[in-house]
Amino acid sequence: MTERRQGGLFGDVPPPRKGGGRARPVEPAPPRAEDAAAAGRLPPTIRLGTSSWSFPGWKGIVWNGEASDRKLSREGLGAYARHPLLRCVGLDRTHYATMTAEQYRAHAAQVPDGFRFLVKAHEASTIRRWPDHPRYGARRGEANPLFLDARAATDEVVAPTVEGLGDRLGVLLFQVAPQSLKGAGGPDGFVDALHAFLAALPRGPRYAVEVRNRELLTGAYADALRDVGALHCLSVHPRLPPLDEQAHAAGVDAQPELLVRWMLHAGLDYAAAVERYAPFDRLVDEDPPTRRAVADLAAVAARKSRPVTVVVNNKAEGSSPLSVFALAAEIARRLDEPTADPIV
Repeated sequence: MTERRQGGLFGDVPPPRKGGGRARPVEPAPPRAEDAAAAGRLPPTIRLGTSSWSFPGWKGIVWNGEASDRKLSREGLGAYARHPLLRCVGLDRTHYATMTAEQYRAHAAQVPDGFRFLVKAHEASTIRRWPDHPRYGARRGEANPLFLDARAATDEVVAPTVEGLGDRLGVLLFQVAPQSLKGAGGPDGFVDALHAFLAALPRGPRYAVEVRNRELLTGAYADALRDVGALHCLSVHPRLPPLDEQAHAAGVDAQPELLVRWMLHAGLDYAAAVERYAPFDRLVDEDPPTRRAVADLAAVAARKSRPVTVVVNNKAEGSSPLSVFALAAEIARRLDEPTADPIV
């Protein structure tokens, strides 16, 4: 395959970052004893991680010492992956700019066997009309010709991701941004088009869909995913129903894997959450009910030998690794209580 450096259908591919000197490599912070103990109590089918990794505020939590966000972006992944509770990571930059197989390979080379990436597909696949926002330039407000175009998604997203990450690819996620469904024939028309899109993608990778329009959470949507073997990604987000309602509507209990993204604290938007929580070095707004809900789902899935992937954002409680550590302890407690399983 010929790797693009720029000018792909989905926009410019960012060039590989140059490493520079490595006189002071990024080192991992020693895990707390309780976190190491929780890691030992979780089955290998459960993978917990964060949404991206290059945050200097995680000093003493994930990193041992000071490092800039640029240095962490280039060199921090290997240190991140050495924490016993951080066995996956969300690769979010790919939602806005495609990456080459070479760039994916560079990431894969930094992590051990058993580590997995949750890759967000480029937004061009799932936006009918480009948002009226300055970052879209001349395209803003225009119809997107690449919407649910399986051939373009295969060439620009699936192929380089699979080639570069190989067996370290966990799930390839198509996030459907909130948008008007009128031009797509309403929820049913949108689901039909989504079904055709997923069915036309290459077999092999595990695909998932995350929606932000709650009206898409229908029986037809669940049937469409089941038919092609795709996952519904449960998302903790103010726009969406609680996790148990999402799980029921999307038929999550029948899916081969459980995928959860804990994204945003209730009552906040992303900008407000960044202002409130930066530099993401502590839990500011703990959310025990959500933690318990995610732990319940994870424990039930694990007992049924279903793989579990949970990715947490800094905007969920204030510091995603600290959220992961608390969640791991909660899941371990659930697994120690064999009669405590809720019905998913």
